Amino acid sequence: MATNTLTDREWEVRLLFLDEVKDFLTDIETEILGLSDRGLQRSAINKILRAAHSMKGGAAMMGFHALSELAHRLEDFFKILQANNQTAIAPDMESLFLAAIDGMGKVAKIHKQRKIPPENWLQEHINSPFQQLHEILGDLSAQDEASLLSEEAGQDMRVLMFATEVDACLERLTNVLADQNSQVLREEFELTSQEFACLGEMLELPAFSQLCAEISTALANKDHNLQEVTTAALEAWRRSQALVLVSQFQALPEHFEIAPSSLESATGSLDTFNLEETTQGFLDSDFLHEDEIISLDQSLLDLADSQDLNKENPLVVNDLPNPEQNLDATIRIPLRQLEALSDRFGELNAERSGLRLQLKRMRDLVQLLNTRMHGLEQSNAQLRDAYDRVVTSSEPFIPINAVIASEKVTSISGDRFTNQNPNNESFLPYASRFDLLEMDSYSELHVLSREIMDSVVQLQEVSSDLETALTDTEGTERELGRASRQMQTAIEQARMRMLSEVLGRFPRLLRDLCLTHGKQVELVVRGSSTLVERSVLEVLEDPLLHLVRNAFDHGIETPEARIANGKAPKGKIEIAAGYRGNQTVITVSDDGNGIDFAKLRDRALQMGLSESDLDGSSQAELLDLIFEAGFSTADRVTELSGRGVGMDVVRSNLSTIGGSVRVETEAGQGTTFILTVPVSLSIARVLLFESNGLQMAILTSAVEEILLIKETSIYTVANQEVLDWEGYSVPLLRLGDRLHFSRPQFQSETENRPIVDEPLMLIVTRNSVPFGLQVDRYWGEQEVTIRGVQSLIPMPTGFMGCAILGGGKLVPLVDIDNLLIWAMADIEETPSKTLTLPSARSDRRVTVLVVDDSINVRRFLAMTLEKSGYRVEQAKDGLEAMEKLRKLQTLPKSSQVSAVICDIEMPRLDGFGFLVQSRGDENCKNIPVVMLTSRSGSKHRDLAMRLGASAYFAKPFKDNELLQTLSQLIAK
Repeated sequence: MATNTLTDREWEVRLLFLDEVKDFLTDIETEILGLSDRGLQRSAINKILRAAHSMKGGAAMMGFHALSELAHRLEDFFKILQANNQTAIAPDMESLFLAAIDGMGKVAKIHKQRKIPPENWLQEHINSPFQQLHEILGDLSAQDEASLLSEEAGQDMRVLMFATEVDACLERLTNVLADQNSQVLREEFELTSQEFACLGEMLELPAFSQLCAEISTALANKDHNLQEVTTAALEAWRRSQALVLVSQFQALPEHFEIAPSSLESATGSLDTFNLEETTQGFLDSDFLHEDEIISLDQSLLDLADSQDLNKENPLVVNDLPNPEQNLDATIRIPLRQLEALSDRFGELNAERSGLRLQLKRMRDLVQLLNTRMHGLEQSNAQLRDAYDRVVTSSEPFIPINAVIASEKVTSISGDRFTNQNPNNESFLPYASRFDLLEMDSYSELHVLSREIMDSVVQLQEVSSDLETALTDTEGTERELGRASRQMQTAIEQARMRMLSEVLGRFPRLLRDLCLTHGKQVELVVRGSSTLVERSVLEVLEDPLLHLVRNAFDHGIETPEARIANGKAPKGKIEIAAGYRGNQTVITVSDDGNGIDFAKLRDRALQMGLSESDLDGSSQAELLDLIFEAGFSTADRVTELSGRGVGMDVVRSNLSTIGGSVRVETEAGQGTTFILTVPVSLSIARVLLFESNGLQMAILTSAVEEILLIKETSIYTVANQEVLDWEGYSVPLLRLGDRLHFSRPQFQSETENRPIVDEPLMLIVTRNSVPFGLQVDRYWGEQEVTIRGVQSLIPMPTGFMGCAILGGGKLVPLVDIDNLLIWAMADIEETPSKTLTLPSARSDRRVTVLVVDDSINVRRFLAMTLEKSGYRVEQAKDGLEAMEKLRKLQTLPKSSQVSAVICDIEMPRLDGFGFLVQSRGDENCKNIPVVMLTSRSGSKHRDLAMRLGASAYFAKPFKDNELLQTLSQLIAK
């Protein structure tokens, strides 16, 4: 089939097969590498033959005939080696096999481009190693083919006998049974039954011998229908043969049952059993182990069809055997679907974080409701006490029951009081006989108080129900979080690939390098099954390749030099991988010369660094030079080194995924490169902090400890601020001094408050060296979705993406290594005064206290101020306002109150009293106070201004005038 006539769906299936071809070629290459040293083992040749056979058949079926022909030739070469029992493989032959594998890979790449490789190109670039192998090994003869088939079958004599002798007997019996006029039917079956019984004893198949004995008994019974007995006997033997051919000896039937005539049609399918197909399937079973390419859409259709069949004919389905499920079965799905699934889960995780925040807010509101109701209950009790005091001190008092009795009584039909005299006033003198101590009397105010008390109780019940429902919802959210984490783990595992996919190419690479450069190197790999996210693995491919080539070229010496230094002639490069927390750590080490610091210094001088700079540099700083672009210690430029681009690629690639690399070396002993990369790039736990009004996220693994500034000892050494941390003098970097913005920062106001609302210190490390990073506020820890920023404008230095918080808010994700490099490079410079665009909102992030006894007025003012960027605190009267002021003025300056908007008429302490107390308080006397009241007369205005008010507004007021005045007062 021409590839250009295929539909997209058909071509997608062929692309999946070509991906399998890549895996087959990798498996074959792995087995071929080192054959000249260890010889050709039976397990290796079987694996090679299985892979080649699968490629041959699959490529032919998919229409890739050139690839199928090459796979066929490769399979024949190894069959010849197997038939000749040749285990010793010369290095030249190993190289030819590897060249053949490379050629097949090139052909597969051309097929992947929907092209057919030209015949002349195949002859010129691909066929050469195959022709040379053909000259060495020759053709696979028919005798060799037969001997291989016999050898495969001869692995079990029972299988061989049933595939030949038993099959011939069953074919003869089938012909006899088909002859309606046969006179020797009984004799043929009796004789065969005896022969099969003896064969079962010889092959140690007691179940088969028992079956034959029971068949003989049935044949000897004249009461049975001969046709039914012989038909059932043939079916039983056919079934036994099929089970033996697939080595299912334990499933052989032991007893013989005569099938009724009515079931002949149901079981007649065994009469058409094709032994040739079964035998060929068995002989090829060792070689044909192809992974099934399953279309998800077609699988769903098949599932729907099978469900319809179950509904239509459940009995037939139930009679079928129920095979055990293969839990290790795999399917192939496009990577884009997996990435889309991961993206959708990232959105789900962000929404779940938002739900958690909303539930926390609901919990806070329920607690606030309980507090308010408790205050209402206390206020109601105080109201009743005040009422009782008023009643007991008042002489003229008419109880409410007397008022009710004085009203006209409505007659109720059918009641025994229907004829009661409505003008009866005997009750009033009766009530007047008791004073207030002898009988309680109730007024309308008292009844109203009772109703309020009942309402409070009812509200408490509603609050209790709300709290119960909220507790249940929080429990559901926790279960959702647990299921979400399990789903996250499952998705991450689905996106993980083993590190061996990258490391598998290195044995071939080192073999070719050793042959080219005359060195002897042994590659040791530990932890190749370590799982790494696919996106991380793709980034790791080039850095690991550069490090292995660097270890071979710069590290490993020639055999003569190693022997002269007392080492083994064969060097060793070791790659090890493992986990440390949520980081994957990969080490690439060699036992070569180590890094020559003298060469490093000489090369640094050639690149323009001064002697004084180098003299004051530590070994770690000198080693960092090898990662600079254009830096190389090679004496000359070769295909391996000398261009100064390899190690630069290592660090730059790792930095794109938040990874790092550091070097450890020892002269004469070797060098180790330690790579650290995140396990996953999609979901991470981060710490949220704020600096200069900008909220940022940093990976939890990057922070060693969090300290409060007031609890640390900071001092200056050589013009550098340092702090004392666990006995170490740690350099202090004030992040706020280094972050400059060319426009005002606007931090949207949220319902949440920072966990730590004061400056603190993050202890972070770079190359195992601790640093202190000062930030303004700490907002807590969250599990967030990580996303890259796709933009033509690159991220600023020190940032590597963004984190999606609950509710969809985006914050930049800090790349701690690059941030420290940038901050340290800038630390010697005096922070320049950046140009800032003028803005009417330059006074944002200051706190304003609103004081009013009306909650609606407080809310309205709060919304107005928050829209303009202010942070708002509220108080219901002057007394509460003074309490809040004294508390807030002890906090850092960024959290202190900058202005007050106050009403005049309030309970407990009115606006005038607040002015008197605030102006007499040392910490509050300089805070501007704006009076906002409904009293517009000059008498109130003059009194307020004399008491220290900064401005006076009467309700209703104009928003812009109030905001402008407030801005001017705060600016002063």
